[in-house]
Amino acid sequence: MGNHLKLLFPPEEIQLAVNRLANEIKRDYTDKTPLLIGILKGSFIFFSDLVRALDMPLEIDFIRAASYGDRIVSSGEVKITKDIDINIKNRDILVIEDVVDTGLTLDVILEHLKTRNPASLKLCALVDKHTQGQLPVKIDYLGFSIRDGFLVGYGLDYNEKHRYLSGIYVMEK
Repeated sequence: MGNHLKLLFPPEEIQLAVNRLANEIKRDYTDKTPLLIGILKGSFIFFSDLVRALDMPLEIDFIRAASYGDRIVSSGEVKITKDIDINIKNRDILVIEDVVDTGLTLDVILEHLKTRNPASLKLCALVDKHTQGQLPVKIDYLGFSIRDGFLVGYGLDYNEKHRYLSGIYVMEK
């Protein structure tokens, strides 16, 4: 394999970020029942931890888009491979993403959701990578910000490997 993993965010730090995000979201969605849309597959662990930390009335759905295939660098082509099932017209929507990288996948997903006329559409991301040339994506709730690196663990994968790790690691050659 030849890849070395370097711990970037230990589980305790991730849990603190999840709790902080949950508190910000609860504050902003008081007396509302938001629909949280998780972007599969990478966000599933973050999504479930966040839902439990929110401890408030909400609904959930999932969407999936593909752009990486088995590569480390995005192919630049994004297609939605699993759409949401719930009607979102006039609903408060909070999209949950693991990592904002090029912004391309998120741009496609957010534009797709906007066509369905939600009352509000916000984004919660665990990590923003600030990739050079990144499309401008407004992140309303952000866990961590890093400069670069391919991340695995806590649901994030490389070729379906490393999702099970409880921390977030940078994969080094």
